[in-house]
Amino acid sequence: MNRLKQLESFGQSIWLDDLKRDLITSGKLRSLVERDGLKGITSNPSIFEKAIAETDEYADALKKFQARGDHRVIDIYEHLALADIRDAADVFRTVYDQTGGRDGYVSLECSPYIANDTEATVAEAKRLWAAVDRPNLMVKVPGTPAGIPAIRKLIGAGLNINITLLFSIAVYERVSDAFIAGLEDFSKTGGDVSRIASVASFFVSRIDTAADKKLDALADRKIADALRGKVAIANAKLAFERYKSIFLSERWHRLAGAGAKTQRLLWASTSTKNPAYKDTLYVEALIGRDTVDTMPPATMDAFRDHGDAKADAIEDRIADARSVLATLDKQGISLKDITDQLVVDGVQQFADAFDQLCGAIARRRLALLDGDHIGQKISAGFPAIQAAIDRERDVWRKKGLVRSLWSGDAALWTNKGEEKWVGWLQIVDRELRDVGALEVFANNVRRAGFSDAVLLGMGGSSLGPEVIAETFGRQSGWPLLHVLDSTDPAQIHTIEEAVQLDKTIFIVSSKSGSTVEPNILLDYFFARVSAAIGREHAGSHFVAVTDPGSSLEKRAKRSGFRHIFYGLPGIGGRYSVLSNFGLVPAALMGVDIKRLLETASVMERSCGPDVPPSENPGVELGIALGVAAASFGCNKVTIVASPKIDDLGAWLEQLLAESTGKDGRGLIPLTDEPLGTPDKYSADRFFVYVELEGMADSYQREAISALEGAGHPVARITVKDIWHLGQEFFRWEIATAVAGAVIGINPFDQPDVEASKVKTAALTTAYEKTRELVVEHPLFRENGIAVYADPLNASALGRHNTLQGILKSYFDRVEPNDYVAILAYIERNNAHTRTMSAMRESIRDKTHAATCLGFGPRFQHSTGQAYKGGPNTGVFMQITSDDPDDIEIPGHRLSFGVVKAAQAQGDLDVLVERGRRALRIHLKDVDAGLAELERAVADALA
Repeated sequence: MNRLKQLESFGQSIWLDDLKRDLITSGKLRSLVERDGLKGITSNPSIFEKAIAETDEYADALKKFQARGDHRVIDIYEHLALADIRDAADVFRTVYDQTGGRDGYVSLECSPYIANDTEATVAEAKRLWAAVDRPNLMVKVPGTPAGIPAIRKLIGAGLNINITLLFSIAVYERVSDAFIAGLEDFSKTGGDVSRIASVASFFVSRIDTAADKKLDALADRKIADALRGKVAIANAKLAFERYKSIFLSERWHRLAGAGAKTQRLLWASTSTKNPAYKDTLYVEALIGRDTVDTMPPATMDAFRDHGDAKADAIEDRIADARSVLATLDKQGISLKDITDQLVVDGVQQFADAFDQLCGAIARRRLALLDGDHIGQKISAGFPAIQAAIDRERDVWRKKGLVRSLWSGDAALWTNKGEEKWVGWLQIVDRELRDVGALEVFANNVRRAGFSDAVLLGMGGSSLGPEVIAETFGRQSGWPLLHVLDSTDPAQIHTIEEAVQLDKTIFIVSSKSGSTVEPNILLDYFFARVSAAIGREHAGSHFVAVTDPGSSLEKRAKRSGFRHIFYGLPGIGGRYSVLSNFGLVPAALMGVDIKRLLETASVMERSCGPDVPPSENPGVELGIALGVAAASFGCNKVTIVASPKIDDLGAWLEQLLAESTGKDGRGLIPLTDEPLGTPDKYSADRFFVYVELEGMADSYQREAISALEGAGHPVARITVKDIWHLGQEFFRWEIATAVAGAVIGINPFDQPDVEASKVKTAALTTAYEKTRELVVEHPLFRENGIAVYADPLNASALGRHNTLQGILKSYFDRVEPNDYVAILAYIERNNAHTRTMSAMRESIRDKTHAATCLGFGPRFQHSTGQAYKGGPNTGVFMQITSDDPDDIEIPGHRLSFGVVKAAQAQGDLDVLVERGRRALRIHLKDVDAGLAELERAVADALA
């Protein structure tokens, strides 16, 4: 007789621990039912992962599903797995019907990630139950402290439940009580308890594996040998004894009278792990009526071949079982400690298996994206850095920190309100739902005949739109977008001269509505437009983007703005580019924002909570940046991008610097520094090379390869086309949040930005009263150039008769792993940028220090946070100038030149207060002064 069929005759049901598609489609599953009397099956993420990763068993189904549109990893998993579950349930439906619902079940696990969350487990189990829609489904719920109350709720809701990860008899008693209480709850609501089934799954061999390790440490080898391989079976025998007594109680008899079925014990993990043990050891010892044994295929084959079937074997030698456990306890080995740890380990093992499964699906998904998501390659530079990155990545995986990020768990960072600032994680889907209204508005503006659009904003409100404007350029038939984020009078004149006011629409962008620069720019341009077309019509030329309830919203309503677009209060400015702050200006210049968002959504799914760190591009990048900076001092993030998309660097500078540069720590990003040979750099760099596919700059590529070969950490990112900028926005937002967690700071605040604003406000308020700014006395003045410094920095520089002498002392203060930042409060144009880039190259080549360039006041809303709050390794050169063509601000006793001067002075004061090495160089004539300064820098470094 078939030995497996013998078990059926002894009252034990055999289930299979192995479910994959080939088993169903080949007919093997049905054959097992017919030949061996198989009564059920359980799914196993490890089996599924191997089928996904190592075979093409699911390739066609996955490809067809993805052809309908890109999906999240978890959605792909459920689409594939639930199809198998339904098909398997249909195979077992005959068994289910023939046994009156006692057998014929297919078990499906809830996510192991929520094993310690009662409400999440209940919600997921109900969702899976509805999705599978088969009466012979059993949903697996772990016997954890959080799982036990979920069991009662789910049984009470009429679901069939397989309780997993049981090791302890005491925990089993609580599980059986939850089962009975759930049936009582279900009965009270009029439910038919006869249709509810449940099993309590005891994991057997794992107990022996753990107990044997402790026995190996015993000094008494005789006792150790006598107990080895017996603890798990003894524990199971006593559990069965407890099962019988529970279901002989009066409480149970009342339910049995209504048709309730007992919650059978299921023996799981019945394959032997120790090769010294007979491969059918646990199956033979645990034969018992009204129980279930779920076996992997190899164990089932072994028992069919040479198993010894004895009826009611589980009830033999109960006294010996008690003796085994008593002797174990006498030896100081706590079975409770073993079983408690096995639950913890079991949850982690299931999570590990699910991680591997999700990783396998993520790789398959990536292969099907056809370039929509081109991966990244990170070279750590040295084995020690790579090893540290690997360790941190494993920490993120084991602790589920990607899911913590997506849930907004503030404990991931500093536990100081970070959960209020993660609205950007869901913004892509939200904006895709609302994109139609914005497109309608943009088309109305286009039809109104506007030729230009000018954005008035700072920081996150301007840098993202600027990337889009510079990258896409003018779109045929649409307004040309200009970005004005400066109080420099020359900059304002340049913008005004480039547009025709009566054909220009202005976008006033400010989250808080209280930012000084956009407000005074609004004062100026509203007056200018009013003068051009009349005040009663001026409002139709203005659009506001702001948070609800802001002062800008109120002003926009009073002034009759054409439209007010709202931001989400839960999204900080530098994370807002994929919200209205970036999308409104993009739409008004004619960019297909739906297409831009759709590319971003691919990256959103690639970085999702269901994607393990090793396959998650944003998380992987953030871990690498954070580890390299925090543990190895590689915190000068040097951004190199293909010319067509090089403006991305300015946005990245703000995102990285303002997010991480605080508490004396953080990343110091820099962009547009001329590339050099490896010998020109210190070991504090982390290079990021963003290459636009098909438009690579050969010099950039060769230089990066040389730097990588020299052992510098390098992250290479390839962007398919300019439409995939949306992907980069999201990738880097994730990476920045992750890097912040690794470094140990809050990536959503900017505590040191406010300091400069306070100083500036005090200076401008005083000026409006006295019409004077603070008078300073220069250390040096010659040929239209004056040098200023506070007493401490002046003392460090010493007395000199030439500009070159002062600059030489200044550069002598640069120490290894410092950076030099040029902070220029002048017009930002190509000529000025070229001159200062040449200065940067000279400084870098001579000192090996990283060099940064920021134009004021815009950098104050960007890298300024890191300069003041990050590591004290910066050496600062502030450049200011006269403003011969200054502009008065309507409604104020101020000019833009005065505001700019106050901003420069306030910012320098804060740098000095923070102990920074700094000086100010004032130019009477900008162009002539810059040329002289460039020569002096070269001479000082010679």
